[in-house]
Amino acid sequence: MSPDRLTVVVAAYNEADNLALLQSRIGAALDRLAREEGIDGQMLYVDDGSTDATWAVMQHLASVDRRIALLRLSRNFGKELALTAGLDRVEEGAALILDADGQDPPELIPLFVAKWREGYDDVHGTRMEREGEGWLKRSTAHAFYRVIGLLSNTPIPADTGDFRLLSPRALAGLRQLRERHRFMKGLFGWVGYNRVSIAYHREPRAAGRSKFNFWRLWNLALEGITSFSTAPLRLATYLGLLTALVAFVYGVAIIVKALFWGDPVAGWPTMMSVILFLGGVQLIALGVIGEYLGRLYDESKQRPLYLVDSWQPARPTRAGMVGESPGEADRVQRLRGSAVD
Repeated sequence: MSPDRLTVVVAAYNEADNLALLQSRIGAALDRLAREEGIDGQMLYVDDGSTDATWAVMQHLASVDRRIALLRLSRNFGKELALTAGLDRVEEGAALILDADGQDPPELIPLFVAKWREGYDDVHGTRMEREGEGWLKRSTAHAFYRVIGLLSNTPIPADTGDFRLLSPRALAGLRQLRERHRFMKGLFGWVGYNRVSIAYHREPRAAGRSKFNFWRLWNLALEGITSFSTAPLRLATYLGLLTALVAFVYGVAIIVKALFWGDPVAGWPTMMSVILFLGGVQLIALGVIGEYLGRLYDESKQRPLYLVDSWQPARPTRAGMVGESPGEADRVQRLRGSAVD
């Protein structure tokens, strides 16, 4: 694989308002890499079944900049699978993953490339601050990374999202992992190789609202924990053992009390409390088992990870041309104002 090629992969779902703004920043970063480092930079936009003008905006951007390739999925498969589809299309060089909301700064791309050229295979950005997010989302995200770090044997860096650069051999390793329930942050960690972190401040969204509400974030957290840890199953086992031990001790106490002091018959509240407690413990254990069993069921069906609706490769650039042809910069400027049309 070429050591002098970098593909910026952007997966988008209903992000028409952000793409034109983001593209100008990515293009400027790739132009700088081409001038200073001789890096052949390209962009790959993945439309994850958007229902707004996202695909139309992507097509306009590709008509302006020859370095842009487009991939459209047949429906909304979710961010994890959309990223997988994009990374599967990177056949040469390294890949850098960037969110479509503009919160991760493309201006750091040259710094990521510098670390890659030093020999690192996974250069990931670690968020020092999360601007534009409420305290509840920040605190729950902080807690999640600490919990999964304790539960999982796979190294998952804290406060680190998908903003990262993957070397060719890291990409090759990632392509071998074809599980259906995908927690990409864990898969990146599982691949391993040489890793380094770059601290940065995350910016607010450029436009629009996040597509990840608390329910989707909760489900993503469950995916991460069940994909990279069996601790919930062990916890259910320990909870069952503890409950059985307490029940045994309580049973012995009842027998001793009946033998020495008689049995005045306990009342209804005590009996209902014990029944409801044991029933709750059993249902929790069954729910944990069901989460893992459901994932095994999905894996056994061996469905494709995603289906592609359209694929438009980047157009070959003319000799001496970096991204834009004469007059195309003005078209980009006009596109910013008409991205929603």
